[in-house]
Amino acid sequence: MPHLKFTPNLKRFFPELKTMEVYAGSIPELIDCAEIKYPGLKNYILDEQGQLRKHVQIFIGEDFIKDRKGLTDKIEENDEVYIMQALSGG
Repeated sequence: MPHLKFTPNLKRFFPELKTMEVYAGSIPELIDCAEIKYPGLKNYILDEQGQLRKHVQIFIGEDFIKDRKGLTDKIEENDEVYIMQALSGG
């Protein structure tokens, strides 16, 4: 079962956020599972068109997801998926 992990910065908005195991084979399924446990998280991650927001990054293992718009990247059973708040500034 894939493991979903979050950057500690997201705890500012979702204080109860913890690593979780999810039954998901795709990024949309994974986000829907996280939304059930943490209402509002989906709107933080995705914009109005269902695309990944600019300030959010998702990794499967050590690799960025390839499809930020359609979220078609597949998740394997033992993958670790990380949702991170992108940092910017100077």
